[in-house]
This record gives sequence, structure tokens and C-alpha cells, in this order.
Amino acid sequence: MISFSPSEDQQMIVNMVKEFVNDHARKVYRECDESGDIPANVIDTAWQLGFIASSIPEEFEGFGGERSALTGTLIAEELAWGDLSIAMHILCPALVATPVVEMGTEEQKRQYLPSFCGDQFKVATAALIEPSYNFNPASLQTTAKPDNGGYVINGEKCYVPLAADADLLLVYANESGNTQGFIVEKGTPGLEITEREKNMGIKALATYELSLKNCKVPKENRLGGDAGCDFGRIMNLSRVALCGMAVGVARAAFEYARDYAKERHAFGEPIASRQAIAFMLAEMAIDVDATRLMTWEAAWKLDRNEDATKEASLAKMYADDMVMSVTNNAVQVLGGHGYIRDHPVELWFRNGRGFATFDGMAIV
Repeated sequence: MISFSPSEDQQMIVNMVKEFVNDHARKVYRECDESGDIPANVIDTAWQLGFIASSIPEEFEGFGGERSALTGTLIAEELAWGDLSIAMHILCPALVATPVVEMGTEEQKRQYLPSFCGDQFKVATAALIEPSYNFNPASLQTTAKPDNGGYVINGEKCYVPLAADADLLLVYANESGNTQGFIVEKGTPGLEITEREKNMGIKALATYELSLKNCKVPKENRLGGDAGCDFGRIMNLSRVALCGMAVGVARAAFEYARDYAKERHAFGEPIASRQAIAFMLAEMAIDVDATRLMTWEAAWKLDRNEDATKEASLAKMYADDMVMSVTNNAVQVLGGHGYIRDHPVELWFRNGRGFATFDGMAIV
């Protein structure tokens, strides 16, 4: 029998995230978007909640909780409902921690995982996206070639969150036709990080372009060692994370537009009573719920260690369109007010527009 209700533990986690979001993220998200910066106390408070450490085994100094993609999507949705930039910043260390937990060698786990379990926010990130019109995660232009018992990496990356401050970067590169991950530590010769990117959305999240020019890493830094990594599973875990975030952003926009339509009066009645507005809101609600269920299905299969490529890919494709449509309709419901910064729907619209390009920028 299929249950659509979170378990007791999952509901407790969701409630904890909701409390954090209402007490912190929702109070500063507009200020963060305007300033391009997130207050350190917000990140520190989130870190203490243990979103990363909770899924790291106790033997590597983590909390030893059960890893669950479905629980991760619930967390991602609630955090993104608060603010997408803050959500991506908070969960950014998982871009390294999750692949190492799932696919790292014992030595890699011992070396890197304890650093994600300390009292201070661990800045780590992943570099997948390339500045190319024909970017394909399965056929990267960034290359990794064996050299003197190690690897030499060459290529360009973009949309790398927190890269300037990251101690660890998981760089994805094409090795003999297959996408593999390589752990690159801060200060490695050949790793060059450019100035911060200026984006249309996620303006509070610092993202960077980086260049790898004959960047040498030891063979021990190849994710998974000689066995390599299951990049397909990494991408599926990323897809469901981004789907969860898309649902969160779209839900925020829908709820705001719905409440506005109930309160805004024109010609003596709430505009929500107008059929065109009511039908638009109904379609928005349907699309949000449909995307959530598609995401849960893909995450459920991932938790069962089944191949969820079809489900995750379809959910991601649907979510990319859904979040654009819902946030655009939210702007439409508010009319002229939707275009000004007095209301947050324009912010959610800008953030929603980016999901089609956020490949690999989040993971559960």
C-alpha cells in the first residue's frame, strides 16, 4: 500500500525546517536579494540543525541518521519556500558530502567526512556546469587525463556556488568518455576562480566561473577510487533535489497570489471570485501538487536503490516548466503590482527562471 503521508520522523524534520524558515529565512530574504549577501547568523543557525551531518555515519563523526532522498526533497522544498538562494547556500556542502558518503572510498570518507560534522559551516561545492551552449553533463568538455599516477584536469566551469571560499571542490570531468568526479582542494595549482557572477536570479547566492589549467590531482582524489562513481545516480539525486526546490518556490508564489487575490477587491468583490483568476489559481495548485508527487516517486525509487533515471528526468523536465509557469502566473494575478519590488512574486519569477540551468547545483 502506498502512503502519501510523511513518517513521524519526516514530519518532525519538516516542522523543524518550517520553524527555521519562518524565524530566519523569511525575515531576511528580500534584504538578501537586494544586498547579494546572506547574514552569517542565518547560515550558522541552519548548520546547527544538522542537515549535512545527520546523514553521515557515526564512524565518520556524523549523526548516523538514515540517508533518504525522499526526506531530502522534503527539506529542500521547505527551505526553498523560504528562499532559494538561502536554501542552495545551506545545502551546498552536500554537493561534496553526499557523493563521498555514497560512493567514496573508505580513505576518502575518513579524510573528508569528519570536516562536515564540526560546529562551523563547511564550505564545499561542486563544479559541473560548463559555459557552453551545448552543455551535456554526460559529455563534458572538461577533461581529466591520467598523468604520472594522478590526473590532469583542463576545462572551464560556471555557476559554481561558494567557489571562492570553498575548501573542497568536486569537479566533474570527462575521463575517456565517462563523467567522473575529482576532489580538488583549495589552492591546488591550476585552479583559478574568477570574479563573482552577476545573475538574474538567486542574487544572494555567490556563484563563480572557474578555470582549470593543467590542474593536477592525485589518483586518490578520484571519487570512488579505481571503481569511479555512479554519475547517473548523482544526477538523479540532484534532479530530485532541484525538483523539491522548484516545488518550494512555486508553492510560495502560488500561496502569495492566492492570498492576494482573496484580499484585493475590484468592483466590489475579491478578484479571486473572477473566473479567470480562480481558474488560474486552480491550475497553479494542481501543477505544484503534481510536481511534488512526481518528485516523491523518483526519490522513493532512489531510496530503494532502483534506477530512477526516467522518473527523475521526467520530474525535472516537468518541474522546470511548472515553476516558470506558476511564478509567471503569480505575477499576472498581481497585475502591475507583480512587477514591482514591493511584492516578492517578481523575485520568485526570477529565481524560477533559472531552474532549467541549475543542473548539479543541489543534491539530496
